[in-house]
Amino acid sequence: MSHYAVEIDLDHRNTSHVQVIDLAESAASAGSGKRVLDVGCWTGEIGRILTERGCTVTGIEIDSEAATLADKVLDKVVVADLDVTPLTEIVEPGSFDVVIFADVLEHLVDPRAALEQARDLLAPGGRVVISIPNVTHGSVRLALLQGRWQTTDTGLLDRTHIKFYSREGLLQLFTEAGYAVEDLRGTTADPLNVEVSVDPGLLPEVAVEWVRQQPDALVYQFQLAARPLADGEVPPAAPELVQAAPADEVRLRDVHTQKFEEVTRSRLATRDHILGIQASANSAQARVGTLSKQLREAREVNRRRRERIERLRGKVAGLEADLTYATRHPVRNFGRRVVRRLRRAAQG
Repeated sequence: MSHYAVEIDLDHRNTSHVQVIDLAESAASAGSGKRVLDVGCWTGEIGRILTERGCTVTGIEIDSEAATLADKVLDKVVVADLDVTPLTEIVEPGSFDVVIFADVLEHLVDPRAALEQARDLLAPGGRVVISIPNVTHGSVRLALLQGRWQTTDTGLLDRTHIKFYSREGLLQLFTEAGYAVEDLRGTTADPLNVEVSVDPGLLPEVAVEWVRQQPDALVYQFQLAARPLADGEVPPAAPELVQAAPADEVRLRDVHTQKFEEVTRSRLATRDHILGIQASANSAQARVGTLSKQLREAREVNRRRRERIERLRGKVAGLEADLTYATRHPVRNFGRRVVRRLRRAAQG
């Protein structure tokens, strides 16, 4: 029982418990007198803080020993197994402003059914608040690259987990269960700074840092608040994920970072060199195009010149023929010239 015990530090916002408490308090029906159902309440730590803040908290817990401890700090605790008994048979429908599933859905055989039942438990304006591990966290990705799937007592690969969710899968689950997600958050942790067993030495030298930079790779757990969809309502687009701690605050800078940056710089230098060669080739190609055009224009000029030369040669040949005729027949030519002059004089 004790391996799930937790002390909640409200000053440490990068934890799922603090995020769940914040989401529960900021629900649309927020108020000092909110009625809260904490499903899987364990020893009642979340409920205790909400009770201190004016909420009335009922807990449901499968572990009787944990339930006994929770009963000391919550208004009511029911021992029940959600895989056996529906929520609507455990508590009164329509009697809660907030229903919390903090690290619970992944342990259920049918989490969608539990969420559908939770809709009936909500009063008007009520919200469901959950936290759930992110199976696409970088540590799991790196472990799978090494062929590892080693379960642990707690954490992302808790051996009692039945279901595993990525962001996409989680949002799809809520859509199918009839909810509109209004607030989506994520606690963050570096892939080499969690409980999942990873041996970076067995991975390609840039794999760790590359994984760190992938979407949701630093999101350790998701938290969200959702409302039931109205009849006939089309599910709205999911909100942007807000990280409890910025990636730069949790991402480690180590030898993997250094090697990745070195390789990146080398690749960028190679890319720039290739781009330079391409630019030179493009410039040369453009120059070739210009020279080709000039060559075509010069050929056209030469063609016209040759045609003109041929025409001039023809005229010269005609003149040479006339000169030869005149030389051979001077009298006849003299008579013809006299006749032409008399005609011009008569016409004048």
